[in-house]
Amino acid sequence: MAGETEKRLQELEAEMQKPDFWQDKEKAREVLREISALKEKEKAKYKYDKGDAVVTIFAGAGGDDAEDWVRILFEMYSRLAEKRGWERKILHEHKAPESGGYKNITFELKGKGVYGALKNESGVHRLVRISPFSAKKLRHTSFAMVEVIPRFIEPKEIDIPEKDIRLEFSRAGGPGGQNVNKRDTAVRVVHLPTNISVHVSSERSQQQNKERALEMLKAKLYRRNLEIQKEKEESMKVSKTTEAEWGRQIRSYVFHPYQMVKDHRTGVETSDMDAILDGELDEFIEAEREL
Repeated sequence: MAGETEKRLQELEAEMQKPDFWQDKEKAREVLREISALKEKEKAKYKYDKGDAVVTIFAGAGGDDAEDWVRILFEMYSRLAEKRGWERKILHEHKAPESGGYKNITFELKGKGVYGALKNESGVHRLVRISPFSAKKLRHTSFAMVEVIPRFIEPKEIDIPEKDIRLEFSRAGGPGGQNVNKRDTAVRVVHLPTNISVHVSSERSQQQNKERALEMLKAKLYRRNLEIQKEKEESMKVSKTTEAEWGRQIRSYVFHPYQMVKDHRTGVETSDMDAILDGELDEFIEAEREL
């Protein structure tokens, strides 16, 4: 965690200030090497914070309610973006006609500091409410996964050999059947070693969608590498590519029998559900920056 790295840096820098620091030259070199490594790690962790982000929300367990929950979260982040003056663009959506929600949706947010503000929103968001899809008006629990990645990763960060990817093409749907007579433009890229996939259908040409999908795949792999590094430090073996991730709930939203939103990592909670769903996430975001 960022706090632990900063604490260790402070300890090492305090050690450097001791009068006898250079008496043991080998130990002093080890301390300097560790300081350098920790500073590089910190720089990598915050490298893309000032830039744009791509957000994907997936429906988890919960059927129609989970798909509707994706819609609610998408609207929540859209309102946050509007309040902060960020530009939003949908890159791909898999609508669920029965529920009126989404099986998944991917959208880009452009503006100052978007990734830094939202990167810790990644994780499982849990909803508890009286289901509007239940004739018996029963209380229902459903889940959605939020994934936030940087908009762009420098080419030197991630190299993907061509043999490691599979490209799939399909017809991009649009309002009023805009693409009915057009060739297959939507692109799905699958990274074979990890089975991570990206679907983009927003651009006008197949080539543009392919380039955008490859950019996003690199960003996903970059974030995955950071997560694996963090998990090693915490002696945990949980990867975003496994089903175990669905057990890592970061926040709960309870509509019934009382109203409460609670972040399980920071302990921040509020009963003002309307404000949260209207994009008032500042208190959560600021607390998450310390994660």
